[in-house]
Amino acid sequence: MDALFVGGTMLRRGLLDPGNPVRIVRQFAALGRWGFGLAGELRQAAARSPRRIAVVDDERQTTYAQLLDRAEKLASGLPAAPGERVGVLCRNSARMIEALVGITTLGADPVLMNTGLSPGQLAAVAEAQGLRALILDDEFAAKVALVDGLEKIGEERFEELIATAPPRSASVPPERPGRTIVLTSGTTGVPKGARRPTPGGFRPLCSVIDRIPLRAQDRVLIAAPLFHTWGFAGLQIALALRATVVLRRKFDPAAILDDLRKHSCTGMIAVPVMVQQLMELPEPAEKPALRVVAVSGSALPGGLATRFMDRYGDVLYNLYGSTEASWVSIATPADLRFAPDTAGRPPHGTRVAVLGEHGEPLPPGRVGRLFVGNEMLFEGYTNGASRAMHEGLLATGDLGHLDPAGRVYVDGREDDMIVSGGENVYPAEVEGLLADLPQVREVAVIGVPDDEYGQRLAAYLVLRDGATLDAEAVREHVRHHRARFSVPRDVIFLDALPRNATGKVVGRELPR
Repeated sequence: MDALFVGGTMLRRGLLDPGNPVRIVRQFAALGRWGFGLAGELRQAAARSPRRIAVVDDERQTTYAQLLDRAEKLASGLPAAPGERVGVLCRNSARMIEALVGITTLGADPVLMNTGLSPGQLAAVAEAQGLRALILDDEFAAKVALVDGLEKIGEERFEELIATAPPRSASVPPERPGRTIVLTSGTTGVPKGARRPTPGGFRPLCSVIDRIPLRAQDRVLIAAPLFHTWGFAGLQIALALRATVVLRRKFDPAAILDDLRKHSCTGMIAVPVMVQQLMELPEPAEKPALRVVAVSGSALPGGLATRFMDRYGDVLYNLYGSTEASWVSIATPADLRFAPDTAGRPPHGTRVAVLGEHGEPLPPGRVGRLFVGNEMLFEGYTNGASRAMHEGLLATGDLGHLDPAGRVYVDGREDDMIVSGGENVYPAEVEGLLADLPQVREVAVIGVPDDEYGQRLAAYLVLRDGATLDAEAVREHVRHHRARFSVPRDVIFLDALPRNATGKVVGRELPR
């Protein structure tokens, strides 16, 4: 059954289209030798389509053959040994891809560093991960000035390593493949490192592209940061599809819209706040020819999915997952039209369960702990910790429920749920309700301590330009649609919500 699914999906997505027989043999030989990590995926793409443009970024266009050549030269000159860890603190660029492939080609482990981390957090991560070296964009030099004990490779040094690389034996895989380490979001404290598994074959790719219809040789703009789980996953998918990847160092909605049109992009990988910012632009007279806009990383604000599809067509796909779980479910445009707040259905090979307090399965409609099983669950944190498991399923850390059709709904984080006057209250439910107000641009709802009820809700709202709304109108809207204990006593209006580099709201920075 799996073989039929994989073969059928690859055929539908153009991965089995005929081509030069010699190149096809080399393509599959590269995967056989190097595996399905970044190093193997780049090599199979370069073997099959060497002259195809692999990356278009702010600085240059790079073919697959050129990208591989520079990555291999970098591997020859890197001041690290197999098994050591090398940090990568870069914005989206071909240079970042070369760094990631070069590190894994050597057999070292790349550690994807969040560009939004503070100097103190960067120093703590470098120590906790035992970094041997750090590859960084020059703009971050001041941030890491006080990080000691590792070699820092800025942009000039990066080019020197490639230009002066000693001859390297022809593409010999390391004895130990490099393992990518992704940091958790880090909205509180020092982020942990999560070890990402290397795909063992085509099935993980097919599980995603079966539901999200990206095709071989598409042109895909990856707006999500490559250091983020979703941006990194988008890169893995794009290399596997031999796609042309369009990158921009910083997200600017007007510039992104221009890039989509200029480069004839058929796909975009983004986080929800980016889609929201695109919708705040005037409706363009000439729209990009998008077939797929795939988002992940945080919940879609209320009504955004419908509004986006009304403007750009039914092209929006929402993947619910995490650094630890990879994916849990995928919502197609049809799912989002039916229920804009759904996280969709589990893809092929994925099992989702909603469990009660004692591990018992809950029926549709009942809220419980969400657990997931698939072949790409993380391999644990680098500090030795892991996540709760139940009969082979990993706890996502979220609360949610299923509907009778098997669609997944996320009701909030386990640690976000509050108890107010003895009642369970889910901030995400109220957040989604307030996001539907036409005056509201963005909103966050959290629990805060309360002397009388133990906890209460606080709502933080950013209004659209020219809109007016007062606190009592907000409370009345919630009072009309929800029980009294869900009404936020604190309603605070802000110019903007504090967000990290992946668009998640940083709760600790919200004023109390």
